[in-house]
Amino acid sequence: MGTVRANRYSIVSTDEEAARISEMLGANGHRHGHGHGHGHGHGHGHGQGQGNGKVHMLHKCRNRFVKKNGQCNVYFRNMSDKSQRYLADIFTTCVDIRWRYLLIIFSTAFLVSWLAFGLVFWFIAMMHGDLDKPERGRGAGVGAGGGVGGGGGGGLGLGASGEDLLPGFSTPCILQVNGFVAAFLFSIETQTTIGYGFRCVTEECPAAVFMVVFQSIVGCVIDSFMIGTIMAKMARPKKRAQTLLFSQNAVISMRDGKLCLMWRVGNLRKSHIVEAHVRAQLIRPHVTAEGEYLPLDQSDLNVGYDVGLDRIFLVSPIVIVHEIDEDSPLYGIGQQELDGADFEIVVILEGMVEATAMTTQARSSYLANEILWGHRFEPVVFEEKNHYKVDYSRFHKTYEVPTTPRCSAKDLVDNKFSPIPLPNSFCYENEVALTSRDEEEEEEVMRVLDVDSQLEFDRLQAGVPLDTVSYHRESEI
Repeated sequence: MGTVRANRYSIVSTDEEAARISEMLGANGHRHGHGHGHGHGHGHGHGQGQGNGKVHMLHKCRNRFVKKNGQCNVYFRNMSDKSQRYLADIFTTCVDIRWRYLLIIFSTAFLVSWLAFGLVFWFIAMMHGDLDKPERGRGAGVGAGGGVGGGGGGGLGLGASGEDLLPGFSTPCILQVNGFVAAFLFSIETQTTIGYGFRCVTEECPAAVFMVVFQSIVGCVIDSFMIGTIMAKMARPKKRAQTLLFSQNAVISMRDGKLCLMWRVGNLRKSHIVEAHVRAQLIRPHVTAEGEYLPLDQSDLNVGYDVGLDRIFLVSPIVIVHEIDEDSPLYGIGQQELDGADFEIVVILEGMVEATAMTTQARSSYLANEILWGHRFEPVVFEEKNHYKVDYSRFHKTYEVPTTPRCSAKDLVDNKFSPIPLPNSFCYENEVALTSRDEEEEEEVMRVLDVDSQLEFDRLQAGVPLDTVSYHRESEI
């Protein structure tokens, strides 16, 4: 059974092997890229002629429009007024940039505000003359006035009685601000509401009072913007796409008597994607009837939008099916045309995150050389005794179906060709599923037999009389 399966089916694992093969082919093609054909056939072109007279053309690999991880391979250049446009939408800009740049922006905003207001407070103190003359009561003991200092000189605080007993000294605008460093520290204490207790504004200067109020408002605005941006950046569902999985290859094979393009999607989390639906677009160069060249012409691939099949219940991995009919852009493409085709299929999965109710989108793409003709996906969902098991080790694996026609869907309709399965062929998915079920049933039967054997052994042991002599001797021991 295992030998027959090895001959009938070929398993496609990951992209590493395909990448190595493509690199080897690219290296060989580059080495023999120029020259005339050798052998029986002669001709000019890129590639090396073979003995049968054919010339193999070297095709340039298409650049991806959407990478496998979902990032768009698009870079913008020569944008007019880019900085002004991005600053006009500063909130979205802060949410989109990287975390390190966001932290640098907020740190700079705090430092600039502290320095700016510290400079203003220092300028107010300097204009009032607080930097040139001593404060009233500075260096005097307070006694019974309740100051911070003791009964001797050098007290830091000013009691009410100390202020009244020391005429001749002017009241400063801001207490304990004797230079720029002290003004900077007072600015930090005001905006962060620390309030150590030594520096405070007095009613002597209305300008200082106004700046304290204004700095408090500015500090609240900066804090609110920072908290809102960080929360929006943390809660955005962009990272949820990291746990939404697309198969590494797409396949083309028969399903329900029709040629179909299929790929598989899966959800690695137990939390659901609410209102999940899929879309697909074919991107390829196109020349219009007027001769206009469109390098990225987009065409929709119907995945069941008319009948609601595009809305999926993504609890276990699901195979998305696009029926290749007369409305499909792939209608006239067969296996031979697929080998040299220049297109990209972008697949999109959208839905709402169950935890946050925010819409998320996961993307991937398949080039023409990543579509396997005549393959199907291996089964990943198996029914066990009390639940269903999903084996993600089979998620990217496919197997070959020899009965798949090599012609296009158009040729199938025109020639009225219907593929007839081989007499001894058996669906590989059913074989794997039934094999797994047989193994589970065998384990269950073995467990039942073990229990029955134990019960039968106990019953027989209870019916056999004990030897009194041996029992007596054993009890003595």
